[in-house]
Amino acid sequence: MADTILSVNDINVYYGSIHAIKGISFDVRQGEIVTLIGANGAGKSTTLNTISGLLRPRTGEITFYGRDICKMAAYRLVPMGLAQVPEGRHVFLHMTVRENLVLGAYTQYRQGAAALEKDLNSVYELFPRLGERRAQMAGTLSGGEQQMLAMGRALMCHPKLLMLDEPSMGLAPILVEEIFEIISSLHRRGSTILLVEQNARMALSIADRGYVMETGKIVMTGTGRELMDSPEIKKAYLGG
Repeated sequence: MADTILSVNDINVYYGSIHAIKGISFDVRQGEIVTLIGANGAGKSTTLNTISGLLRPRTGEITFYGRDICKMAAYRLVPMGLAQVPEGRHVFLHMTVRENLVLGAYTQYRQGAAALEKDLNSVYELFPRLGERRAQMAGTLSGGEQQMLAMGRALMCHPKLLMLDEPSMGLAPILVEEIFEIISSLHRRGSTILLVEQNARMALSIADRGYVMETGKIVMTGTGRELMDSPEIKKAYLGG
């Protein structure tokens, strides 16, 4: 389709002799939220890490805006507009909130100081707590605030596709609600998002489309609503 920005076609990924991803195919279209759901160990994070250049598929093709990216290093993909917020946040604990955000803007350095401050203020508007704590060390933030910081850092590079890996992991329910409201807000602003999430109910509630993964394979696909209404999905993932 003309509006497809990411296409994953029949990729196979191995960890040594372990066949982790088994011929999966899916796409992400401009302006939508696509979610990959499944149990722990289904291959969701491996899929994201393969797209972002941290792993290499043994076979298959991944294209981003029509360009084959299978053999590209991660540092080359970020300037193309592909940004991943990793599972576990991985913020720089001994740097301030502002310093973490500035590092996220390294692809934008040619834009100058005024553009950097504008981008910082945009992140502070989206995440007011980061603005309040801009001079605070990232290691002193709560888990939810670190997740916001990791997301804000990724947004500083102006991504065309934002990939989120388990953004709700380890967070209290009220913070999960807040993080998903922020993801929905980004979507309403036009961001394209690929979301990996074990909280299937929350993920499907905001997704345009979803793919269900089991042991390295995609076993079901549909709109977010279709998957939420599926008896199989309710039984396996939604507690119904």
